[in-house]
Amino acid sequence: MINPYLALLWVIGLTLLAVYLLRPDRGLLWRLLRASKATERVLIEDALKHLFDCEYRQQVCTLQSLSGALTISGNRAAELLESLEEQRLVSSAEGGYLLTTEGRRHALQVIRIHRLWERYFSDETGLEPQAWHQEAELREHTTTPAEAEALAARMGNPPFDPHGDPIPTARGEMPPPQGRPLTELPVGELAEIVHVEDEPEAVYAQLLAEGLHPGMRVRVNESTPRRIRFEADAEEVVLAPVLAANLSVAPLPEEVKMPGPFERLSGLPLGQQARVVAITPKLRALERRRMLDLGLIPGTIVEAELRSPSGDPTGYRIRGAVIALRQDQADQIQIERLEKSAAS
Repeated sequence: MINPYLALLWVIGLTLLAVYLLRPDRGLLWRLLRASKATERVLIEDALKHLFDCEYRQQVCTLQSLSGALTISGNRAAELLESLEEQRLVSSAEGGYLLTTEGRRHALQVIRIHRLWERYFSDETGLEPQAWHQEAELREHTTTPAEAEALAARMGNPPFDPHGDPIPTARGEMPPPQGRPLTELPVGELAEIVHVEDEPEAVYAQLLAEGLHPGMRVRVNESTPRRIRFEADAEEVVLAPVLAANLSVAPLPEEVKMPGPFERLSGLPLGQQARVVAITPKLRALERRRMLDLGLIPGTIVEAELRSPSGDPTGYRIRGAVIALRQDQADQIQIERLEKSAAS
């Protein structure tokens, strides 16, 4: 004879399981379906970005290039391209694939969101530069166009991301690529870094370690198959050509000069005065704003007044007040020493 209590427990258990699996919007099956759709959308948007990147660089997007860029199998890449063609986002061409007008519009929207988030992480947070790209990758697939426009307005509609890449406008306009690889810059010619490639991550980390960033003036002093030796804002840097190729530069007019060399505020002796020249881009977001609020802007006169027994921090007289700065903060303030007559 069947135990009625055991049968009731079975019925209750099966009912709860069915609810857990099939409950609309919150059941496991529904969550899995949503995750599958989200994954498919991410693949589609990443594919459109790759197609646009190929088009922007005047390269051909192929089945193989898409498979490699998205790290998916050739069969999966073929299925994805077939789906994109069915949605009229992509058309096949001789030797490869091209974006349609609608596909290009969609790709530019995703790129705009990605680069706006990178700009936000750079300017408004303490997130390390190596993490900007990965975090923006996550946000670009979940941010709505309306949210993107609110983010852009909050930052004053920036034209470039922190790597020097142009941010597409809300209307889908984007200027053509600028500059050429540093490896192609003739010896002795002055240029400005206009773009720092942030992929692959290991290469980007090495460029960051050298303090390289858009806006720096550079001059190549030696170029061989083994190394590129150049000045970057008057400081010497040596890179292997494979690394230097990830820097894009634009030549400057002959009348423009190399700035510096400048000293760091951390090296200013006690009792000596100096004029602030610049704050390096390495000091970002809240810390940078704090330095500006303290009056450390170009032209400000500072004096090293006292140093703690351990040697760090140091007290600097800035606009009539003595402010303690750590060495790592003072390292990011570029200065010109003043003669006593000029300081008086």
